[in-house]
Amino acid sequence: MAELMVQFVRPDRIMFEGPVASVILATPKGELGIWPGRRPIICALGDGVVRINRLEANGGGTVRVVVSGGYAEVDHDTVIILADHARRADDIDRAQTEALLADARAKLASLDPDDNRSAYWSQKVKWWTMLLKYAES
Repeated sequence: MAELMVQFVRPDRIMFEGPVASVILATPKGELGIWPGRRPIICALGDGVVRINRLEANGGGTVRVVVSGGYAEVDHDTVIILADHARRADDIDRAQTEALLADARAKLASLDPDDNRSAYWSQKVKWWTMLLKYAES
């Protein structure tokens, strides 16, 4: 059976590495399916979930990774994903994320809209809201 070799990296560590059946990327324009033999392409990652469909020989199933920004490079049977922000959906601590979100919202509310820190806290609110949306039970 044909397979893809995937390397999924975020700035501080490798999230996933190994052979898979297919990958569904989250791009700014929607989802993009990648299967073995795909023509070469480089695309931006958007906000959403990248789904890595494992080979049956490796236990099958899908690894879901929440992403925000980055790029993916596909070259026939190789996929390299470089994500700005990424978190496995099965590794999201709901209580901790809710606390971080509440704290970020409070900090954002305390800032003047012209304060340059408001952009930072707005992005944090967006990220933690997205993590809660896609967290696995």
